[in-house]
Amino acid sequence: MMNNNVKRIIEISNAHGWVLETDSKKLLSEYDLPVTTYGFATNYDECLNFVEKNGFPVVCKVVSPDIVHKSDVGGVEVGIDNNEKLLRTFEKFKQLKGFQGVLIEKMVSGLELIIGASNDEQFGPVVLVGLGGVSVEIYKDTSMGMAPLSDSDIDEMLHSLKCYKLLEGYRGSKGINIKKLKEVLLKFSYMVMDLKDYFESIDLNPVICNENQCIIADARIILR
Repeated sequence: MMNNNVKRIIEISNAHGWVLETDSKKLLSEYDLPVTTYGFATNYDECLNFVEKNGFPVVCKVVSPDIVHKSDVGGVEVGIDNNEKLLRTFEKFKQLKGFQGVLIEKMVSGLELIIGASNDEQFGPVVLVGLGGVSVEIYKDTSMGMAPLSDSDIDEMLHSLKCYKLLEGYRGSKGINIKKLKEVLLKFSYMVMDLKDYFESIDLNPVICNENQCIIADARIILR
């Protein structure tokens, strides 16, 4: 059930109609959904503190209530592997509209998937899963199911994907931990049911899966 932390995040996010990624990851964590190791930095020294504790490489994303689509304005920088690139990125982000700080997170490697939900006026939350990252618009390999999902729903959704062979491992490539992916989908479907009166759409893209884990690297929650 929705707790006070989740209610507080939604309340403070209503002013701009969507949830900043820093708060999105807090919200997901409240539902025991796995997110990348991340921090929020309002100055360069805080960025350095993060990498001293967690190491390179890292991803940096601008945090601004005026920027919903960060990539469209150059507000995402991946593969940062030294202090010079980190400083240059921070200084660039400071120039973007509404800058509040930087979300800095540890890079994770694996197969990029998308998990999402739309809130249908008639039927309620519909959950989507498929090939993610930049491939989502190219291949359009996704499947959908009505929330809350059952184990059999999830099996059917995954097996209907053209990319399912990639999940299992294909031509020498390692498969992903499908059990972990199913756990994420199950928890996500119950979360969207819990939030059905509050959200319009949710995009987790990419969700990075490898043989050990499936972890949410980016999250966008649009409120009603």
